[in-house]
Amino acid sequence: MADSNSPRPTRPSLGEMRSPSFIQDHQQYKPPHQVSQNIGEVLGSHLDESMSTLALNSNPISPDPEKVTDSGIIHSIFNHQSNLLPSGTPRVVATIFYKSSSPIHPHFHPDVSPNLVPGDKLPSPDIPEGSAPTVDMDKIPREPPAPEPEPLDHLYGPFVSQMCLTNFLQIIETLPTPYRRMNTSHRCLDRNEQPRVVEVTFSPPPNPEYLSFADLRKHESIWRFEREWNVEVVLQMEGVFRRHKRLAVFDMDSTLIQNEVIDEIAREIGVEKEVSEITDRAMNGELDFAASLKERVALLKGVPANVFEKLKGVLTISPGARELCLALKALGYKIAVLSGGFQPLADWLAGELGIDYAVANHLEIDETSQTLTGRLVDSYPIIDATQKCALLQKIAADNNIPISQTIAVGDGANDLLMLHAAGLGVAWRAKTKVQLEAPTRINGESMVDLLYLLGLDHEDVLDLTSKTN
Repeated sequence: MADSNSPRPTRPSLGEMRSPSFIQDHQQYKPPHQVSQNIGEVLGSHLDESMSTLALNSNPISPDPEKVTDSGIIHSIFNHQSNLLPSGTPRVVATIFYKSSSPIHPHFHPDVSPNLVPGDKLPSPDIPEGSAPTVDMDKIPREPPAPEPEPLDHLYGPFVSQMCLTNFLQIIETLPTPYRRMNTSHRCLDRNEQPRVVEVTFSPPPNPEYLSFADLRKHESIWRFEREWNVEVVLQMEGVFRRHKRLAVFDMDSTLIQNEVIDEIAREIGVEKEVSEITDRAMNGELDFAASLKERVALLKGVPANVFEKLKGVLTISPGARELCLALKALGYKIAVLSGGFQPLADWLAGELGIDYAVANHLEIDETSQTLTGRLVDSYPIIDATQKCALLQKIAADNNIPISQTIAVGDGANDLLMLHAAGLGVAWRAKTKVQLEAPTRINGESMVDLLYLLGLDHEDVLDLTSKTN
């Protein structure tokens, strides 16, 4: 052990550049002199002499509340100048419809649902319509599907809420762009408070090299968003022709009218079940339309030819169809009905709704007995999917209307070709196959909803459909 009285060894040093004191070595990090000024003295030394007499906590301006005006300057924590997009950057419009006619109740368990009582059985799991070839659980060979996302509209309100819009924009920003901060805006189209229809514009869209626009329309994230918020989303590229179309083409049965005409005729002679089964399979794309039509028409042999006059009192025009056609005519549209049904009723409907073109199938009539022969007139083409698409293009060409300025609406598999060919194709309350394959789809209560896709709002619709315009 070293002697406590022995001199303490000196610290190693680097010669004259270092002092023997550790504290002295770090004097460079201390301020050269002690600061004795207070904040008032510091500020006062830099103020103009004319301002030095003002108290620092006083307001040199006494505003007159009656004369205060808006400067026009908007202050924000974001640097918007850095987010300016080049001119011509593509924009996408998403029209979001809240499905007010089919609210989803979130609680099924009797213990938590006010609509159920103890002792009620829990419902068996089911499959969302359109998500599988069958919704019959007994026919599914594998384990049941994953649980549905919990509906959020019961938490935030039965309308398109701010949280709903926020969630939608978050989803869009997560899609392959590659990432770039988006510019977004929105408009409430039907009402400002608790809107049912909201139009959202965002730019730029996802990079088509990573995600095409067709795939964006059917993206799983958007499908899940629709399920969670009980909404439907229609995506369109923004442009002048989105807002200014000139030709609208409609299917007739289960679109402009709520009936299937051939089923109504079959009901008159008691073969409704046989005809209806064939109709359903044809509309779902399970059967060739032309072959199935001939098969159904054959069952109508012997029906009195005046059956069409009787049906006029039975047919129900779809809700909003009159207002829709009235608005389109006020905007200068040409309107056509292209039907896989029959010509006499297509002509009647054209007269009811002010439609310019009506094309449908022609049934052969026995002139002697004035009954249907069960055959189609050979000199007229069958109005199937191919023919509907060709007629859309022909009517547009005859009126010098670019195909981008057309809209087509239908519900059956024989409408899919024209829905894809038109500038905007909409599956209206369509069959499962059509909802899955159509460019866009709506399942609203009124066909007036189609006007919102053209950028019109509720006041525009009222102006267009008023009797005094």
